[in-house]
Amino acid sequence: MEYCIGMIVRAKAGRDKNSFFIITSMEGDTGYIVNGKQRPLEKPKKKKLKHLAATNTVVQDYDTNRKVKRILSEFQDN
Repeated sequence: MEYCIGMIVRAKAGRDKNSFFIITSMEGDTGYIVNGKQRPLEKPKKKKLKHLAATNTVVQDYDTNRKVKRILSEFQDN
C-alpha cells in the first residue's frame, strides 16, 4: 500500500508496537510520525515505513496536538 502524508498508521515494531500515529512527512523509506502525546507535532519520531501498517484513513486537519489526540482516540478503542 502507498503511504502518504496524513495517513493513520499502526506501529508493527518497537517500543510503540500496536500504537496508532499520523504520518506528518516522509523522506525516502522513512516517515515522521506523531501521536500528539509522547510524540507531539514539534518532535515527530522517525520510523521506517516497513515497520508501519497502513490504514485506509487519511486525515487533513491535524494542525494541533489536541486534534491529533482526538483523531487517534477513535482508533485506540478499536
